[in-house]
Amino acid sequence: MDREYRKSIVNYYDATQLDYRILWFGKKNRSVHFGYYDQEVKTHDEALLNLNKVLAQKGGVRDGDIILDAGCGQGGSSVWLAENYDVQVSGITLVPHQVKKAKKNALKNGVAHRVTFSEQDYTLTDFEDESFSVIWACESMCHASEKVNFYKEAFRLLKPGGRLVCADYFRTERPLAPEGEKLLHAWLNGWSIHDIDTIQEHQSHAQECGFVEFKAEDVTQFTKPSLRHLHSMSSKLWKFGTFLKKIGLRNNINHGNHYSSIKQYEALENNLWFYGILSLKKS
Repeated sequence: MDREYRKSIVNYYDATQLDYRILWFGKKNRSVHFGYYDQEVKTHDEALLNLNKVLAQKGGVRDGDIILDAGCGQGGSSVWLAENYDVQVSGITLVPHQVKKAKKNALKNGVAHRVTFSEQDYTLTDFEDESFSVIWACESMCHASEKVNFYKEAFRLLKPGGRLVCADYFRTERPLAPEGEKLLHAWLNGWSIHDIDTIQEHQSHAQECGFVEFKAEDVTQFTKPSLRHLHSMSSKLWKFGTFLKKIGLRNNINHGNHYSSIKQYEALENNLWFYGILSLKKS
């Protein structure tokens, strides 16, 4: 990713950290992702943790794995993995304040000896070839301006037979109708996401880089309650948020994040994107 785009991502997460803390984080975790609702889940907090469980199952995580959490945020998934499996986890993020908070999170939960965090671009890391048995990307690959570069680096870093598991947003087609593209980017721009790809584009990138056993699953039905919850909260608070911006208590990034939190659901309801989970293997 180029310097200006990386800076925009850092600025986004710097500006919105209070929003996440107040409106989204669970009591027991610091997960910057949507929740996964199934028969056993009843609350927002449970849904956030449950997505970790689902990704671990689909990624075949097991004791002894060496895991890269690519785009780790404040370390919610990394800490969960270390708490639930006998694994070593390296979490990376572009955002300096997230590294600091992730380290505190690991220390607080007693897993700092098995989790490390560093400030790195997941398309250009300083890890050696074949360092990891699993690469985990939870709603982070969307920020890659060129998705193929994410796959190239993931393939380099994985051991033979290693697994890549991703939860993310996928456009339904390219191109969309002009009004569809406008609505989609009304959402993406406010979250500092350059664009999202179709499943077919992801599969092409992955195969180009050498991945096999590409599996894609549309799990929107399980995340939709979480997406709807964000839309509902954001819509109710829109007038108040606009007032706070007018009096200078919220900036353009905060306001754009708020606007995007409304538009993501409108774009979903217009069938412009869906929430999916990918699992792949390095031959």
